[in-house]
Amino acid sequence: MHLLKDAELIKTVALPAAGATAYTDTLDLLQGPYQEAQFEVELSLPALPAVADGKSVSVRLEDSEDGVNFSAIPALAFFKVTGSGGLGSDESIRKLRLPSDTRQYLRASVVVDAAGGNNTGQKFTLALVF
Repeated sequence: MHLLKDAELIKTVALPAAGATAYTDTLDLLQGPYQEAQFEVELSLPALPAVADGKSVSVRLEDSEDGVNFSAIPALAFFKVTGSGGLGSDESIRKLRLPSDTRQYLRASVVVDAAGGNNTGQKFTLALVF
């Protein structure tokens, strides 16, 4: 189980307004330890009480060879939370390993559905965990 975090390998971003997208700063995977199999990627969303019923906040990991042109990592599904029961969504944390063909630079895109509620006071966190 991986539990250690390096402050330099944690990126946060404020959730965007409804109907918009926000991006974390880029993580350079070569900046971390050499053995890529020795870390996991942690995606973390706090409780989001303002997510409207049936609306979602979705996170997608993207990679890049040059740190400029990013695309979704096809082998990974969206990380998604959906509001329900007038209570929004609970805190959600996912840990995963990256596919072996992941390129050097990594970031996350966070999308809030149109009419998804005001969640701009909340932050998404992307971290490498060792």
